[in-house]
Amino acid sequence: MSRAKTSEEAALRKNLRKIPFWKRPREKKLNRSMAGNSLLFVIMAICGVFMALPLVMIVNNALKPLDELFQYPPKIFVRNPSLDNFTDLFVIMNDSWVPFSRYILNTIIITGGGMVGHVIFASLAAYPLAKHNFPGKAILFNMVVLSMMFSWQVTQVPQYLIISWLHINNTYAALILPAFSYGMGLYLMKQFMEQIPDALLESARLDGASEWRIFWSIVMPNVKPAWLTLAIFQFQQMWGNTGSLFLRNEELKPLQYALQQISAGGTARAGAAAAVTFIIAIVPITFFLICQSNVLETMTTSGMKE
Repeated sequence: MSRAKTSEEAALRKNLRKIPFWKRPREKKLNRSMAGNSLLFVIMAICGVFMALPLVMIVNNALKPLDELFQYPPKIFVRNPSLDNFTDLFVIMNDSWVPFSRYILNTIIITGGGMVGHVIFASLAAYPLAKHNFPGKAILFNMVVLSMMFSWQVTQVPQYLIISWLHINNTYAALILPAFSYGMGLYLMKQFMEQIPDALLESARLDGASEWRIFWSIVMPNVKPAWLTLAIFQFQQMWGNTGSLFLRNEELKPLQYALQQISAGGTARAGAAAAVTFIIAIVPITFFLICQSNVLETMTTSGMKE
């Protein structure tokens, strides 16, 4: 094998000598210099500082006493850290006639139900669009893409009319069911599932696997980074939902609604409002950090190849 390989290389060199040097193929080399790398690092560092600055201010404001919160010009870093803002927030929430634990329970039900339901329904709808051929497939997918062009304000009134027609207003379902139909999740899952080789699915069918078995045992494990990324996006969207449009009973409203009411309390509740901002921001960030590796894998993957 080594002799054959050596002879092939010698033949290639001999043929290459017959070609004029200006027509010979040249290897592309990466042109990297210390100065270029240093400049790129500085630019990325500056962008990173600007992106992290709001988060740093949120954390420091939550720990600032009232005199530092109203200080002008404002300071980024806290000088005398204190947990009084969180204590005030706890007292305010305990004085509410709806228990604080009730708001947390409502948030868990609404956020968890909307996130899990959206991932499942988006995946179920994306599988036939990605791996099956049927009449109207292109039309359906184009409708999904078209729906992504409209903001939520455009569909707010039709959505309210549909929920009222279904008689699910003032219930958890009024917030959970609309979350199942967001077009972004369907588009993401469909594009990712198309990268799975058809030969892999055909071999499973030849072995007697049903479509449900193929979907749950082959397709979903292979697109795990995609649906975890989708779960993060949906969690962030559901976490910020106040439910003020569809929920009237105070016992059904999520934590976001209660925290926003505290933030709107004016100057007297400035410290509690700073603690509220910290709580609103830290939960989605923590959830993102847990699934960060899968998000990066989704953004950088080139897919499976046959």
